[in-house]
Amino acid sequence: MQINTSNFGRDGRKGPAAPTAVLGPTNTGKTHYAIERMLARESGVIGLPLRLLAREVYDRIVAARGPGSAALITGEEKIIPPTARYWICTVEAMPVDRNVAFLAIDEIQLAADMERGRVFTSRLLQARGTQETLLLGSDTMRPILRNLFPDISFVSRERFSTLSYSGQKKVTRLPRRAAV
Repeated sequence: MQINTSNFGRDGRKGPAAPTAVLGPTNTGKTHYAIERMLARESGVIGLPLRLLAREVYDRIVAARGPGSAALITGEEKIIPPTARYWICTVEAMPVDRNVAFLAIDEIQLAADMERGRVFTSRLLQARGTQETLLLGSDTMRPILRNLFPDISFVSRERFSTLSYSGQKKVTRLPRRAAV
């Protein structure tokens, strides 16, 4: 009999594989990467920091896989079809009792936040996918994650575009509806 050891913890007990941290600055495609990884699995949960981002990801998955394939759970919205395989949630609303192949937590550096940190920390320490777990966030989390999870692997993401300083601008001279 062949035993698949990829799903064993470091002490040999059966359990989820060690998490993978996908770290980098904003605008590096970490969330997009997690969505693609989730859709490659038969089931998954992704915990996002903002309800509007959760809604956007939900709409994207429904467009790709159909309306019965995904559930959306935030503090303000609950759409839970009986056939849902993918659960898109705010981190606070993540179902902790789901047995899913894939699990991701976005913006894990919010574990340091005074108001929301307790929930992010709880999910970071306890929520796991049976086949893959991704922890997405800032590179500042690397030393903390290395101490918490000795078997963790890291993926670094580089920024897609270059940020540059374009000098001072008066607010009154900005185009209408400009993002600041």
